[in-house]
Formats: sequence, structure tokens, C-alpha cells
Amino acid sequence: MTEPLFLASASSIRSKMLGDAGVSHESIPAKIDEEATKAALLSEEAPPRDIADTLAEMKARKVSAKHPAALVLGCDQVLSFNKSLLSKPASPDEARAQLTALRGKTHQLLSAAVLYGEGEPLWRHVGVARLTMRDFSDAYRDDYVDRNWDSIRWSVGGYKIEEEGVRLFSNIVGDHFTIQGLPLLELLSYLTLRGTLPA
Repeated sequence: MTEPLFLASASSIRSKMLGDAGVSHESIPAKIDEEATKAALLSEEAPPRDIADTLAEMKARKVSAKHPAALVLGCDQVLSFNKSLLSKPASPDEARAQLTALRGKTHQLLSAAVLYGEGEPLWRHVGVARLTMRDFSDAYRDDYVDRNWDSIRWSVGGYKIEEEGVRLFSNIVGDHFTIQGLPLLELLSYLTLRGTLPA
């Protein structure tokens, strides 16, 4: 790479995706008040795409201010369902409630990425995936949460499709990387076009 890349996130999944793709980077988590920002945007009836994009940009801008010579990647993901946003479940009971609400229905995952350089936004993209859950039983839901709570507590909607959570779904339309929280293919294309990654 021709310049350093910082990931403005503590997400081990996003870092692994970048590393597996051969993108050298360093993680520097951005400290922002996500919940207050999200609440303010929701009160203004901002669409989910704008909320994800705004949060991703805030993270990139915060780290870029301290490292202007580097490329800084900010990311955020929101789950949109029935004109509301779901957050990471705070308890197993909340995870069960989220899964019950989503069961048999379709929701959207929106994964935003914003790249900063020299304190300015250079590139942005919001990937969208549509996921439909099957009509699973209460017993399976409860067993799933009990078995997987330590992992799914960090995921909006209370599932991870890269793990047992894939069994909750009947149909998925969208990019696997977007579902995991990073529109990786679009990011790699941009980094290659600008010469940061070899063509």
C-alpha cells in the first residue's frame, strides 16, 4: 500500500475482512456517542441509510483529525425493520424479542463505509442487503439464543449469519461482506482505482 490505512473501529470482524483481503491496516477505535447521534437523527426522521452514513463519517472524521496523512475508514451498520432501527440486544430476553419480531419477515441491513484523507471525505458507499427469516419455532429460538448469546450480543438483530444464525433464514439477497458490516468489494475497487492497492 502507498499510504497507511486506519480502521476507525474496534470491530474484529471488519479488521479480519480487510486482513483476509490483503489490506494492511491498523485499528484505532473512534470514540463517539453513537446512541445520542442515532437518537437525534431518528427524531428528525432521517432514513436508515443517512443514519448509517452519518455514523460512519463521524468515526472516520474523528480519527482522521489526529492522523491527517493516513487514509481512515469509518464504518457503521444499522438494521431497518418496519420503519424502525434495531440495536444490539442488551440481554438474552431482548435477543429473543428481536428474533420473534423478525421471524417470518424481511428486514434490511445497511452497511456504510466512509474513507477520509487529509481531514476530508474521499469516498463513501452504503451497501444494502435484504434478509428474510423463516418461521422458526419458539423452542429453536430459545435454544439458539442460549447457545450463542456470547457471540450474538454484539450483533444487531441478535444473529450472525457466518455462524449458526444462517439457519434462521429462508432467503438472503445481498453481499455477504455487507451483511457482516463492510461493503468490501466496493472499497477494494476504490482503493485499487486510486492506486492505494496494486491493480
